[in-house]
Amino acid sequence: MATLLYRLGRFSFRRRGRIAAVWLLLLILLGVGAATLMGPTSDKFSMPGTESQRALDDLDRQFPQAGGATGTIVVAAPEGGKLAPAAVAPLVKEASGIDGVTAAMDPFQVGSVSEDGRYALIQVQFDKTADEVTDEQKSAYEAVGADAEGLRVEHGGEVMGGDVEVGSTEALGVLVAAVVLVVTFGSLVAAGMTLLNALIGVAVGMAGLFSLTGVIELTSTAPILALMLGLAVGIDYSLFITSRYRQYLAEGLRPEEAAGRATGTAGSAVVFAGVTVVIALAGLSVVGIPFLSVMGLAAAGTVAVAVLVALTLLPAFLSFAGKKILPRKQRHPEGHTAGEGAVAEGFGFAWGRLVAKLRVPLLVAGILGLGALTLPAQDMRIALPDAGTAAEGSPAREAYDLTSEGFGEGFNGRLVAVVNGEDARSTGAAAEKATSLIKDTDGVLTVAPPQLNEKGTTALLAIIPEAGPTAVATEDAVHDIRDRVADIKGADIALTGATALGIDVSEKLADALPVYLLLVVGLSILLLMLVFRSVLVPLKAALGFLLTVGATFGITVALFQEGHLAGLVGVDTPGPLVSFLPILLIGILFGLAMDYEVFLVSRMREDFVHGADPQAAMVSGMGHNARVVTAAALIMTSVFGGFVLMDDPIIKSIGFALAVGVVIDAFVVRMTLVPAVMSLLGRAAWWLPRPVDKALPDLDIEGEKLSRRLDAETRDETPVPV
Repeated sequence: MATLLYRLGRFSFRRRGRIAAVWLLLLILLGVGAATLMGPTSDKFSMPGTESQRALDDLDRQFPQAGGATGTIVVAAPEGGKLAPAAVAPLVKEASGIDGVTAAMDPFQVGSVSEDGRYALIQVQFDKTADEVTDEQKSAYEAVGADAEGLRVEHGGEVMGGDVEVGSTEALGVLVAAVVLVVTFGSLVAAGMTLLNALIGVAVGMAGLFSLTGVIELTSTAPILALMLGLAVGIDYSLFITSRYRQYLAEGLRPEEAAGRATGTAGSAVVFAGVTVVIALAGLSVVGIPFLSVMGLAAAGTVAVAVLVALTLLPAFLSFAGKKILPRKQRHPEGHTAGEGAVAEGFGFAWGRLVAKLRVPLLVAGILGLGALTLPAQDMRIALPDAGTAAEGSPAREAYDLTSEGFGEGFNGRLVAVVNGEDARSTGAAAEKATSLIKDTDGVLTVAPPQLNEKGTTALLAIIPEAGPTAVATEDAVHDIRDRVADIKGADIALTGATALGIDVSEKLADALPVYLLLVVGLSILLLMLVFRSVLVPLKAALGFLLTVGATFGITVALFQEGHLAGLVGVDTPGPLVSFLPILLIGILFGLAMDYEVFLVSRMREDFVHGADPQAAMVSGMGHNARVVTAAALIMTSVFGGFVLMDDPIIKSIGFALAVGVVIDAFVVRMTLVPAVMSLLGRAAWWLPRPVDKALPDLDIEGEKLSRRLDAETRDETPVPV
């Protein structure tokens, strides 16, 4: 592996113009593809094999007029006043006239007026699903009642969902990354080149992703996740190789040779770090939820591109930059450099020695501290997001709050029971019995009379719970309703709605999580066993990850669910975490945690196989890579932290959890607990049973074979004194 990458690095260094031209051409082609082939993203959640999805599919087939997106226009009279039918009728007429609207219900005719007469709900039915409704239709919907004098009109419902937009807040993360790179390298050229390299990789990955949206249904959060990870790992991988290149220059190697060796050694670590991230992300496909699979594969694609760019375009950029990659004071006219060696004996070496000295107290304190941070995670609740947790002042949140004010929170979390029978008679009987049973269920406020399709074979029962869509009482009501109607004969009854969807997603994810963990962790342990030729190092890496993810969940629950210090991250209303956050967070954090594991421990392994004793190898690994890992973690945290500033609660929670997870894993687990364990284990850390050692292929990740070959070539080229 190291030899192959060494040759690739030297080739890219020598053919810098061609390599840069190839990537530029690819970027242009994919950019044109994205501009011409890009299709709309979707917010549709599809969960094959669940009861709620079966109900939605039945509606599409048997009750198409009720299968499109719905909207709810909330109308309120001034305090102390009452709504008059004549004042609301123009709003109903205006909504009915919107292109694509099949019906707008007059609240005075269907009984959706509050008891005090001050509030009314106008139900609007579209003929298309929410992701198919055009921007013009949404704008027309939001404009309903704009001229209504003396009335407050708010617009909510499924139709109000929109794409998540990336704005200037995310650019702050890139700006912080640039500052960290300048401080780390002490060179504007090195910082700018590293950042430019990562940005090109992200641009290529995102352009390719958007080019596929014309043929693949992409959720609106998938590009955000891909951008988030592509930026973070792209900068980190370029940083790691550039840092090793500068180190080789400091040792007196020619630039081309330094680029080759940096790509062969640090590049090997980048390859396997990238592979672990790709495995973790692509492994999300085993969950069986389409939108989650797409998110994982999209992000995995951008990470793969980031690895390719770091291995090919970066050496070409290094060739363009020349000695300017170094700070001015470290350049030397004869081609040698000075200064890096002195810097190496800095904080990283001192920290490594301190950890070795205090390894037991640090291990105890670290494990107990992370364990304490994990405690809130035992109360974690997950659900699909609703407008009740949207940003205050947003249209969806205003409609949610006004509905709750006038009718109660249950009207924001309507459930729908779909009754399918063989004929109209059996359907009607089953619907009548189901209505009676559901009305008597705890947590149910009311059940609307059955709505039948034209054939009378499918009935729709609208159920209003007493509590909001994410309330525990509503979740209990869903379970009770399903249990009560399960024994009704003559028809199939399926329950759907926001809460039912959330429950089904959570249960499906819970069932898939063990399989996912076994697959991802198992493959990654095998991969790390290949990389490090050790049994204990991969196991230690996995156990450290468990500490990271537990503490991350605990902190995220404390802020986003329980509301402690929630204002610091702009959370207006605490609530359950989005259903797919746990498995998504586990997948991404595992991949990133293995990144830092590979970066740090690969150097320890490299020094160990080159003859250093285990303690010296640990200190050397920390000394040479602590600064790089610190910079990488700060960059990744700043990139993820930029997404915390977004209004969308899903993206905000993902960005926050990833930022916190990176901080914990990099600084507490990888740079404190890992060296402490390595020091404690000593030579045993590199133990591998002889049969396993013979069975595993030797990939030469640490470049031992490469170093021997290059050293031999150097000796052969040395003239013999006469």
